[in-house]
Amino acid sequence: MTMAVEISGMLHSYGFSSSSRLLQHNSHFAVPPLSSVFFTVKKRNKLKVVSSHSDKLLNEIKPCTSCGCALCNRRQLLGGISAKSLLSFAHPAKADSSSSDPLSDAEKVMNELHPSRPEWYEKLYASLLDKGMKSYEAEVAGYKVQLLSQLKGEAKMVLELGVGTGPNMKYYGANISVVGIDPNKQMEKYAKAAATAAGIPESHFKFIPGVGEALPVLDSSMDAVVCTLVLCSVKDVARTLKEVQRVLTPGGRFIFIEHVAAPSGTLKRFGQNFLDPLQQFVSDGCHLTRETGKIIKESGFSNADVNMTSIKGAFVMSPHVFGTAYK
Repeated sequence: MTMAVEISGMLHSYGFSSSSRLLQHNSHFAVPPLSSVFFTVKKRNKLKVVSSHSDKLLNEIKPCTSCGCALCNRRQLLGGISAKSLLSFAHPAKADSSSSDPLSDAEKVMNELHPSRPEWYEKLYASLLDKGMKSYEAEVAGYKVQLLSQLKGEAKMVLELGVGTGPNMKYYGANISVVGIDPNKQMEKYAKAAATAAGIPESHFKFIPGVGEALPVLDSSMDAVVCTLVLCSVKDVARTLKEVQRVLTPGGRFIFIEHVAAPSGTLKRFGQNFLDPLQQFVSDGCHLTRETGKIIKESGFSNADVNMTSIKGAFVMSPHVFGTAYK
């Protein structure tokens, strides 16, 4: 997950209020550990996911009609992991033998689009993200509780795109297996610690360096994909969303929270336009002016519940979209 930095001083100084409520939930169904769901060509079992449309999430939400959404981009590195480990974690799923090799696609994206960053930079960025997002997380906690509670009892395998330092781990519950994808390998230790603190068994969490444009998992292998503050930074939003659809099981859910572009002609949009180049430079490729909600609606999901809200204290990044889309 890319840290969306306000261009108002320190990278991790947002000034959010902490009024949002934090809730916990526990799942009550069994799920095999990741070590027992490694797929083979000869033996696969398909997990079904209930696909009921979610209710409106919060009283203050407003339908998104012509929103502009800043999709948080992931710097997309894929080094340091073998072909075997990249492909061995997906849950038993029906795979199309005619589809392309996800590992080959991932490696191609890495080599062509996202060369590795210096180790010192990745360590610094991971540290800043871990320490600098607490106020923001408190502000959006209510949204996350209501969005991610959909997974209780209905999803066993979840892919989190842009897992970052793992702030969403506490919302999953111990009975969900999570595959965390992030191009920054330095995020792994933070994400693993967050999973452990949330009570997720070590066997139920797998961190894999990867990118949204070429997810290193099989077709129809995930019951849900979660994406929070990530699409603003990907190089190709449309391609990323196609990848999300590819890896989801039929009826699977794409759950998202993203900061987006303000309406055209507003003072806030003017500020976004002015600060966008600097934002991309200091915040790992994060764009302020992407129309994410519109892109999600037009990306081919069978049903997309896209809602607009404003996060107080977030300055030019206060416009947000959130919701659920179904394969």
